[in-house]
Amino acid sequence: MNSPEPRDPVNPFGKLTFLVVDDFENFRLSMRQMLRSCGADRIELVAHATPAIQYCTYNHVDVVLCDYNLGEGKNGQHILEELRHRKLLKRSSLFLMVTAETSKEMVMGAREYQPDAYLTKPINRAMLEQRLGSLIKQRNALHPITRQIDRENYPEAISLCLHALTRQPRYKTWLMKTLGELYFMVGDLAHAQKIYDDVLHQRELSWARLGSCKILLANRHFDQAVQGLEALIVRHPDYMEAYDLLAEGLENQGRSVQAQQILQKAAVHSPNALLRQKHLAELAGTNQDIETASDAWRQTIALGTHSIHDSAEHYLSLAQSLSDLSEGAGEETATEYSTEAFSVLNRMEKRFSEDPVIGLKSGIVQCRLFVAQGHHREAEGVLSTVSSELEGLENIPADLSLDFAKTLFRMGKSDKAKHLLAELAARHENDPDVLQKIENLLDEPVGFRQKIEARGLNRDGIKAFEAGDLDAAVEAFNSALEIVPDHAALNLNLVQVLMKQYDLTRASVLLETCRQRLHRLSSLPVQHRQHRRYLALTRKLKGLAA
Repeated sequence: MNSPEPRDPVNPFGKLTFLVVDDFENFRLSMRQMLRSCGADRIELVAHATPAIQYCTYNHVDVVLCDYNLGEGKNGQHILEELRHRKLLKRSSLFLMVTAETSKEMVMGAREYQPDAYLTKPINRAMLEQRLGSLIKQRNALHPITRQIDRENYPEAISLCLHALTRQPRYKTWLMKTLGELYFMVGDLAHAQKIYDDVLHQRELSWARLGSCKILLANRHFDQAVQGLEALIVRHPDYMEAYDLLAEGLENQGRSVQAQQILQKAAVHSPNALLRQKHLAELAGTNQDIETASDAWRQTIALGTHSIHDSAEHYLSLAQSLSDLSEGAGEETATEYSTEAFSVLNRMEKRFSEDPVIGLKSGIVQCRLFVAQGHHREAEGVLSTVSSELEGLENIPADLSLDFAKTLFRMGKSDKAKHLLAELAARHENDPDVLQKIENLLDEPVGFRQKIEARGLNRDGIKAFEAGDLDAAVEAFNSALEIVPDHAALNLNLVQVLMKQYDLTRASVLLETCRQRLHRLSSLPVQHRQHRRYLALTRKLKGLAA
């Protein structure tokens, strides 16, 4: 017969510092009384987020008991989000979300930042002592490991985890999960994979499957990772980390549309995750799905009102998306988009007034909005002010220069835009991301509706060429080039079809058209992804004309 486990003679509550966050004074006092009856001595009570975060900034806190609803301003999710982001909580600290609300939206949103437990009101002393006592016991047992993690001494933390596996088997799940994470952090993917394989051999646990797929991605086994994550989501549709990792895997496969769809599904399950909404907005923008991007930016801004992740760039991105939508739309629709965009920019300037270039960023987008509304005089006036301010700046950020070039194109000042982009390319010749953005803007210096039309015609031309219908291919490529005449790939597509026609007809006029199209690309920079193809077709043309 097993003897009962001896009671810990040392009071575990008495050694720890507690922070209780609740906007109702009676609840705060009640929690303090219950904690004292459990043996706690050091207890701080605050009513709202600001004093809670301030207290954690200057004091070590072992246990935070935080209500979710705190009235106006930040809620418990925002507090947890900021404490995690600013690393004001140690790995050994406990954060318990206290709430009378149990809606899926609240739980999913708070779970994104991994509270240690939930306590549902009403709370009595017995419940508090049982739930919190168990967590404190685990915290104390694993404290040597979490202390080394806080110190970023990961090899020592790994060693302690391995020793603890035999000494403290009751915490095996925590130890194995932590070992997998630590091995991954130090780049030892083989040992991390072995940890996850050992766990999965015994039992299908979602965190182990996620870890295994994460390693597959790191090793660039994208197909296997995607298949594993898709299966994981089927089994656990509320496991949000799997959606994020699956989107990453799909992006690595070049399937950005499917990645966007996955993030849209994730946003339905957990709508309060700001960083995921931001990722969705960026991905939708890349996919030229500007309406979805705009909706996601609106949600990002709404979630950012009380978030540590709030940023002027979210407002600016929404205004830019609305500006794109306004171009080429019907008069009434264009006015609606422009009105909303002006409102967003006004809110941005007020909210981030301390940013010295916020007005400049706003003005660049305002120019395009005025042009979309047909207010060219107002656009020219704002452009003059923007140009003067830019001349007074040193080290202009690349994104700001790109957005200004985009505005110059929209206002018919193509030469100035190209000159600006040439200077930008020279300054960032070793930055492939910036060079790619410059290339994209030079290829398609038009509004998104025109981009969509040109890309559709390009696809039609490629399909016709592959089907052997050369006349239809020429017609499609020519129609696309009427929209974006300097698009490198489109020009080369047309040249390739015309050369094929020449092989069949020997009509010299076709070669002359090829010369004109290739001459248009004579200043194509060597870094451009179409440059090798341009050189190859130029050589082929010389051979045909010889």
